[in-house]
Amino acid sequence: MNWAVVPPILPLLFIGVRVTVTITLLSVLTGLIIGTFVGMARLAKSPLLYWPATFYVEVIRGTPLLVQLVLVYYALPQAIGVNLPPMLAGWLAFSINSGAYVSEIVRAGIQSIDRGQTEAARSLGMTFAQAMRYIILPQAFRNIMPALGNEFITLLKDSALMSTIAVPELMRYGQMMVGRKAEPFPIYITVGAIYLALTLPLSLIVRRMERRLTKGDRA
Repeated sequence: MNWAVVPPILPLLFIGVRVTVTITLLSVLTGLIIGTFVGMARLAKSPLLYWPATFYVEVIRGTPLLVQLVLVYYALPQAIGVNLPPMLAGWLAFSINSGAYVSEIVRAGIQSIDRGQTEAARSLGMTFAQAMRYIILPQAFRNIMPALGNEFITLLKDSALMSTIAVPELMRYGQMMVGRKAEPFPIYITVGAIYLALTLPLSLIVRRMERRLTKGDRA
């Protein structure tokens, strides 16, 4: 093992870190938008909203992220006749995946709010959408922040799968350096340590948020 190969490649690995964090953050934000609408659709009484949303959630949650990534990158271009750049395909696949999981988080957050508040809003003449926007969702998002933090951490780690479609993220650069330096052990250990350095502080923040939320509920 030659650990001397690690310092010269660190700048390149940090470029990969920037790509990893950026694409993960964008995917979670897009997933939050998708998940919010899908989560509300899963609570709607209309079958036209409920069943398509349920189908989407069950299919995405029931299939591996790697399969979804490969389908978006290789199969979707054949269907639409347009080749997708690796980063665009990665963002699209991760956003679709995140949206399904976030929808369940949002749905649970909405269901955690006292049903009487929805009924009170409706009695004041608010529509379902208005009640959600002004009363229910602001409270629900406060409750689901820790779960959203966990979703970000999960996607951050899963972003290593994007190396399979040549997205220039952390794992991809690690693989490239292993090919050049022929020193897999120190390089992959360094890559793993960087992932840990990214996720560990986030995990601590999420735990702190969960404790604050628990204290607030008890108060």
